[in-house]
Amino acid sequence: MSFKSSVAIAAGRASYWFLHNFLHGGTALPGKITLALDPEVLQTLSKNYDVVIITGTNGKTLTTALTVKVLRTNYDNVLTNPSGSNMKQGIVTAFLTAQRTKSGKPLAVLETDEANVALITRYVNPSAFVLTNIFRDQMDRYGEIYTTYSKILAGIRLAPKATIIANGDAPIFNSEKLPNPIIYYGFNAAKDQEQMAAPNTDGLLCPKCQNILHYYQLTYSNLGKYYCPNCDFKRPVLDHQVTKITKQTPTTSTFEIDGHPITLHIGGTYNIYNALAAYSVGHYFKVDTSRIIQALGSKDEKVFGRQEVVSIDGKEVTLILVKNPVGLDQVLSMIKTDSEPFSLAVLLNANYADGIDTSWIWDGRFEELPFDRIPQVLAGGERYRDIAFRLKVAGVVPENFEERENLNAVLESIKKMPTKHVYVLATYTAVLQLRKAMASQNYIKEGME
Repeated sequence: MSFKSSVAIAAGRASYWFLHNFLHGGTALPGKITLALDPEVLQTLSKNYDVVIITGTNGKTLTTALTVKVLRTNYDNVLTNPSGSNMKQGIVTAFLTAQRTKSGKPLAVLETDEANVALITRYVNPSAFVLTNIFRDQMDRYGEIYTTYSKILAGIRLAPKATIIANGDAPIFNSEKLPNPIIYYGFNAAKDQEQMAAPNTDGLLCPKCQNILHYYQLTYSNLGKYYCPNCDFKRPVLDHQVTKITKQTPTTSTFEIDGHPITLHIGGTYNIYNALAAYSVGHYFKVDTSRIIQALGSKDEKVFGRQEVVSIDGKEVTLILVKNPVGLDQVLSMIKTDSEPFSLAVLLNANYADGIDTSWIWDGRFEELPFDRIPQVLAGGERYRDIAFRLKVAGVVPENFEERENLNAVLESIKKMPTKHVYVLATYTAVLQLRKAMASQNYIKEGME
């Protein structure tokens, strides 16, 4: 280790100790300090690790959490970035917090922002990349889905020997020929039936001939058993697959992977994909199937802002991050499966971390919500007027509707809602603000970890 790296790491660890112990933070700033002193410090920090990079538009945080749980059944030392701080500085901070190990090569499972994959891979030599999906998201940062994938590919091309563990149901992950070994996972849980995706769906053109893709099975958006009717482009053979979906509720999903029954204690078809990705990584690292199933079936999968349930004065408040149309629609589909009446709050901010363009809310299918079973609806956040107008257009009953900009006022309104179940859909910085308000009243602990 060079003198420059030693000084940078010492400074970063000292700043983390102070921030973590006195300010309940320290997910990004220690990494920024360390990188300012040594821009190439990641090469030093990661050199003894087997590294797994998890990236994609939706599902990175929960896929990372589930993967870590699976791998920890077989490995004593698995480093990760549990707070979701997934840019370069956050990943440096994760390595700064690592505990030294005396035996075995440690693993690092890193949630990585799509635009940061190349920045990380320049200094880190990953064993595997996990690709969840690519949907339209934060146009001001990423552009269209092919631009996003090109950012990821720039990182993958720096590690041509790393294994790619990709969602085989996403056509974009089969659109480029790469030298890397590839493991595909996906859904085979329904009978084949000729069908097409909705006309406004992204990523439906065949990369070979530009014809519109057809499907034998369609999970959601552009994910499924696709094929081109004009050439030989089609979904690759799956190495691991969901073979049956038995039951889904807002809080659980019961299904089978490769014929093995699993109950995931979190709702949503999109989260079954996350579990399938973690299962695939577990097999890649030769974790026994029974241990994988046990890890996925435990009851502590919920992480910061991802169907996090907070008890507030007798109410079960489920906090769900939303950030793009596909993810929003999947959340709306999930909460509709609640058999009991529920209240709803939708909180919209438009800061850099949220994406400053809020037009995506018009692509979400709010019209499909069962407003007759939702006795109270609230629009909140810094852009509450935008989301309020969207909900009014969708058909919310005016007598059951209120608007609140301030998140402390939102919390007070939630306490007065008439149902036991309350779903709060919020963009990233709105999640942070609401959690801060909850922490100030001791409903949760402050911080994100």
